[in-house]
Amino acid sequence: MFDWWGPILYEYYSGTEGNGQTAIDPQQWLAHPGSVGTPLLGTLRILDAAGRELPAGQDGLVYFEGGPAFEYYKDPEKTARSRSPQGYSTLGDIGHLDDEGYLYLTGRSSYMIISGGVNIYPREIEDLLLRHPAVSDVAVFGIPHPEFGEEVKAAVELRAGLAADDARARELIDHCREHLAHLKCPKSIDFHESLPRHATGKLYTRQLRDPYWT
Repeated sequence: MFDWWGPILYEYYSGTEGNGQTAIDPQQWLAHPGSVGTPLLGTLRILDAAGRELPAGQDGLVYFEGGPAFEYYKDPEKTARSRSPQGYSTLGDIGHLDDEGYLYLTGRSSYMIISGGVNIYPREIEDLLLRHPAVSDVAVFGIPHPEFGEEVKAAVELRAGLAADDARARELIDHCREHLAHLKCPKSIDFHESLPRHATGKLYTRQLRDPYWT
């Protein structure tokens, strides 16, 4: 977008819950590519599943400390799940901080794949597959596995005119294995003419994932 319009775009991260907010200006983004900035409201905390704070560079649940409190309407259980043992609140996003305190989002906790006890974040795999010249669009999600609980599946929309066959699937899996631990890589790939997206661009991953779990 900067190459197209110039460095005039400003980005922020927050939710309707209003528990915190980050922001980043164009010059900051160029120095911290991919970040959504530093806090304007609240203090950022990155915690693991046990509620322990993680150091810079490690992915965990993104929490805000000191922001306004919120409750989900008639849903005290969901409200409780949004709180850490320390009383911080989260919107359910996964991310990490760099050494200067800039936040990078890497996925949603609800999309996380747990395979053999290892947490796998689809966003990392999707970003890698999108860099392959054959891939136009991609969604990564977990499907049942009898031994490991879940395994990684990729749904891929190829660029026009390319063959969707076993050789192409192997090419894409090998591409992942060149850059990621094999456990994180898709074990299989489904090809689609187009992936289900809302007009705004939101990907309906559940439409692809749910048939494997019903």
